[in-house]
Amino acid sequence: MSTSEPVAINILDREVLIACTAEERPNLLEAARYLDGKMRDMRTNSRNATLDRIAILAALNISHELLNERRLGSKDATQLAEKLQALNAKLERAFA
Repeated sequence: MSTSEPVAINILDREVLIACTAEERPNLLEAARYLDGKMRDMRTNSRNATLDRIAILAALNISHELLNERRLGSKDATQLAEKLQALNAKLERAFA
């Protein structure tokens, strides 16, 4: 069983300590870099925005990306299932 240890992440030049296991650390650091990048983009595009507004805009942007990826993944899975069913029908006819 892995123990949690504090990991320092930086979001918009603010350090935050987050407890996670050694196994989770690489994903946490990657997520923090991604969030920091999104928040920096939002800050650049909205010069007068407050930190709260920047965080909300970044969260909405990331949520939008996630939902689009889920839709694409669902569509791909459906298309793959249809192709596999067609292939299975061909194989059944070939061996009949």
